[in-house]
Amino acid sequence: MRLLLTTTAAALVLSIVGSAQDPTAAAITKGVQYLTVEVPKWKAGHSCYSCHNNGDAARALLAAGAKGFDIGTSLDDTLAFLKQPAKWVQNKAPDQFDDRTLATIQFAGALAVAERHGKAASTDLEAAAKLLAAAQQADGSWQLDDSHSVGSPAAYSALIATWSARTSLIASGMQPDNFTIVQADRWIRGVTVEHVVDASAMLLALGDAGDVMAENLRRASLSILRTGQAPTGGWGPQAATAPQVFDTALAVLALRSLESEPRLARSAYRPEQLTDAIATGRKYIVSQQRQDGSWPETTRPANHASYAQRISTTGWALLALLQ
Repeated sequence: MRLLLTTTAAALVLSIVGSAQDPTAAAITKGVQYLTVEVPKWKAGHSCYSCHNNGDAARALLAAGAKGFDIGTSLDDTLAFLKQPAKWVQNKAPDQFDDRTLATIQFAGALAVAERHGKAASTDLEAAAKLLAAAQQADGSWQLDDSHSVGSPAAYSALIATWSARTSLIASGMQPDNFTIVQADRWIRGVTVEHVVDASAMLLALGDAGDVMAENLRRASLSILRTGQAPTGGWGPQAATAPQVFDTALAVLALRSLESEPRLARSAYRPEQLTDAIATGRKYIVSQQRQDGSWPETTRPANHASYAQRISTTGWALLALLQ
């Protein structure tokens, strides 16, 4: 018995020491604990499911759970809802949040992660893909009520929305030569990259595409990220603006997507520079976490209070740390 207690105590000490030595793991744990409490709250206190709690935040919890972090039963109700895309249209959000296309994109994104990790059936995602395809604009994009803005954690720009929708469609089994995907790719290649958020979303949308237009857009996007990273490690929405958590998380995700193929980033980063940019970006994210495990909401304009943006910002921050 004494040996068992000694072993248990030693394991606890090692766990505490390990957390102290790994600020990223500690930040993820705190963030997960925060979201496991917050995600179920929305439906319990409202008559609907939300993009921020049951979309962005659910996606982050699914990714964390797949990495071995304890999410308990926090997603049971959300998953039951996500696995019934036909009922999404019946979900009535408050008027100021009732953007049906955004909801479809966010719910489908969370469902795609659930399907990838065995928490949902492929047929569920195929049903969601039909809703996504129906919401596509004639020009190949997905446009939201706020699509002409820079884009924020819970209110995507058109480029973030189109990248996210395309990703879910591919996850559902839709092939790159499908007309829906071809149209999306054509629209993406017609975007002019003007700021950090666009640059990050563009890199994510292009993936490893090697056509001339993709190469040119990737080069322009990488240049913006290379010059836009602040000494603190973070990025703001524009190269000269103060860093914010969402903008940094999106940039980290974009650069991380190139790390396994550093040749794709060579126009702006040597391999070691790419790794360093990602690491310093993550350190910035960790440094901004609040004591309760959340991250301060990224808003447009900055420094406004928003529960929805706080939840979504926390979800994006976790995704950047988990990748």
